Amino acid sequence: MAKKPNTPAAGQIRIIGGLWRGRKLPVPHSPGLRPTTDRVRETLFNWLAPVLQGAHCLDCFAGSGALGLEALSRYAASATLLEFERPVAQQLEKNLALLNAKDAQVFNVNTLNWLAKAGNAFDVVFLDPPFRKGILQDTLNLLEQNNWLADEAWIYVETEAEHDTLDVPASWRLHREKVAGQVAYRLYHRDVTPETGSPEQEM
Repeated sequence: MAKKPNTPAAGQIRIIGGLWRGRKLPVPHSPGLRPTTDRVRETLFNWLAPVLQGAHCLDCFAGSGALGLEALSRYAASATLLEFERPVAQQLEKNLALLNAKDAQVFNVNTLNWLAKAGNAFDVVFLDPPFRKGILQDTLNLLEQNNWLADEAWIYVETEAEHDTLDVPASWRLHREKVAGQVAYRLYHRDVTPETGSPEQEM
């Protein structure tokens, strides 16, 4: 018998909620590609449920597209997906075509270079960078410095579990956080409105 090539098979992701619930989409093999698990996505999108419909979303390290596509399925207004690896970006475009997703764009770019220019404000930003590459902090800083975030933006950050603290901009407030196995995930809310006392204080 001929020996099979020793290369991992391509996988797939499943949309878990909304318009395309249950749809399975192909994902090419690429080193370091690590789709956000169904369990984590379910929790994240429960957190985002009150604010996602009609939101403009940015998926900074799109990979499989699990986050950006899930957002579109749940009636986000648009999704911009950034992906460095060309074959992965090409598959994202094919998957958007399969879904007939009109309000999405894929950019085959280096995310840090893309964020280094002045940007348009997004309502929801997903950050799931390749682990242990040392690029998360620069990404956080560029998002804040170059006007990529709406005043009341929500920022999702997925990291290695050993990243127990993150140096986030002063205007970001931790809204929720959890650990699942080797992954820590957090949702931040950006608030740059002028402080006028303590509006949340009980009367």
